[in-house]
Amino acid sequence: MQTNEREFRQCTEFLTEHDDFLVVSHIQPDGDAVSSTLAVGWLLSCLGKNYVMVNEGPIPRRMAYLWESEQIIDLSVTPLEHKYKHVIAVDCADFSRVGKTREYFAEDAQILNIDHHPTNDGYGTTNLIVPHAAATVEILFDLIRVLELQMNKEIATAIYTGLLTDTGGFRYASTTPKVMEIASKLLEYGVDGPGLSELLLEQMTLPQLRLLTRALNQLVISEDGKISWVTIDDEDMRLTGAIHEDLEGIVNYPRNIQGVEVGLLFKVIHENAVKVSLRSNGKVDVAEIAQNFGGGGHVRAAGARIEGTLEDIISRVVEQVNLQL
Repeated sequence: MQTNEREFRQCTEFLTEHDDFLVVSHIQPDGDAVSSTLAVGWLLSCLGKNYVMVNEGPIPRRMAYLWESEQIIDLSVTPLEHKYKHVIAVDCADFSRVGKTREYFAEDAQILNIDHHPTNDGYGTTNLIVPHAAATVEILFDLIRVLELQMNKEIATAIYTGLLTDTGGFRYASTTPKVMEIASKLLEYGVDGPGLSELLLEQMTLPQLRLLTRALNQLVISEDGKISWVTIDDEDMRLTGAIHEDLEGIVNYPRNIQGVEVGLLFKVIHENAVKVSLRSNGKVDVAEIAQNFGGGGHVRAAGARIEGTLEDIISRVVEQVNLQL
């Protein structure tokens, strides 16, 4: 935290000097995005600030247990009444990831950008970016301590959720001694670690299982066995009854095949756009590849939305992976 002392000071000044905040995270939020949104909401409530938490769409249903999760407004259902001058964006690797929430930013909006993605370009007027953090909630854990706020079980559960999901159950390379130290402290507040692992990492919905089955039936492995990918389109979603959150984790299956260095998931958005998820076993920097296509992320996990036909996009992405290999 010492290396970011100035950024933490600027962040605390932003929070204490302003009021009436709009708190946003990235579209199609994952565990870290949802938990970070709620952690910011919690600390703002402790500071006596007014705030609204929003997202372009709904949060994953399995995260309904989190503190005040029902207070995150789904803008696809409920529009806001006015625009906000002070915005806090969490876990958004680039500005485009805030999606339609930007429609509620005032023209002269000041943005506090809190994130852990190395590809973040510092789009905020105030930035707190810690690339070596395993998750954005790790940064917020430090911020809560800087603000000298007393944590409770509810917020500890939210932070633990973000750490658990972004480290793959504390299995990824981002699981540092500090991460385990934080997790240990959170458990002291009564967080149900085993229960959260079961809910978030083990359980599958029936539509998710059916979707996984269809995806694996279409699995492709490159001739050298180092790249593997699956594709999912609207028909797969319709026939299985799956929703977006059921895509979570599917990209890991091609990556986990012995000998494979990079696993890919191509999710067709429409006939001229595809969402690509990339996972690496360490030899390939998939964040660099994602950036080449206008996306971003981490060395081992990244993503991008790419315009074009599915066949063309598969060819282009696989070519870029091969170049790195």
